[in-house]
Amino acid sequence: MKPMRQRGLLTAEVLTATALLGLIIAALAVSLTGFSEFNHRQWMRQRCTAAALAQLDSLTATGRCIDPQQLKRLWPNVKVSVTQAPAGPPWEGLELVQVTAVSRRVTVRLARYLPARPVVAEGGRL
Repeated sequence: MKPMRQRGLLTAEVLTATALLGLIIAALAVSLTGFSEFNHRQWMRQRCTAAALAQLDSLTATGRCIDPQQLKRLWPNVKVSVTQAPAGPPWEGLELVQVTAVSRRVTVRLARYLPARPVVAEGGRL
């Protein structure tokens, strides 16, 4: 009778170990999916930041926006827009230039005060 009890106990142990291993594998799959999504979002945020910063640097250095075709070539799937407004009282004589870069669920906004001069886009003044 002893061998029967041990055989049943061994079967229960194997089933329990298999169930626990399945749960661990499922938890790993879920966490890897979450990490992958987080990594993708951080990559998109970095690309949006690079595009917006390049646009601000171009405006600072040349007073012109980067050519839209060039932006599309360098940062595909990132839409960049520029707005310009006069600065408030502490920064009179300067223009507040805001650049917004959007890609799917990621939006990055950067701003900089520049000397008051017209910002020229490809088709003319913004």
